[in-house]
Amino acid sequence: MNDKLDADSLARPGSALLDQVTCILPVRDMARARRFYEERLGLTAGAAKPDGKVVYRIGATEIALFPRAEGTKATHTALSFRVPDIAATIRALESRGLVFADYDLPGLKTVDHVCVLGAEKAAWFNDSEGNILCLHEDLA
Repeated sequence: MNDKLDADSLARPGSALLDQVTCILPVRDMARARRFYEERLGLTAGAAKPDGKVVYRIGATEIALFPRAEGTKATHTALSFRVPDIAATIRALESRGLVFADYDLPGLKTVDHVCVLGAEKAAWFNDSEGNILCLHEDLA
C-alpha cells in the first residue's frame, strides 16, 4: 500500500484501505515451529524480524510465527490453505510426516480425513505448536 495516500483518497468508497493479510500464529518453540512450516509444509521463510517473528509469504498473504511463551489458546481453525485437489495434497503432506485429524461428530464426519461442508471439502491438522490448520478445496 502506498504510504503517501492522502486522507481524502482513502475516504472514498471502494478505495483500497486494506491490501494484504497477515495471519499471526503464536508459537512456544520457534525452532520446532520453523521445522514444521518449512519441512512439513514446504514454506520458505523470510528473514527473522527484530521482534523475533518469522514471516512466510503465500501469494499476497503472510503467515507470521510470533514467539509467545504461552503458545496458542485457540480451539478453532487458525488458518486454512485453499488447494486445488485436497486428496492429492493430503497424500503429499502425509508423505512428509503430517498427521491429519479424523472426526465422527454430529454434523462433522471425515472420510479419509476429508469432510464436505457446503461448497467445500476440508481436512484439519495441528501444527507443531497446537494451532489448528486446515486444507480446503472449493467445490463450485
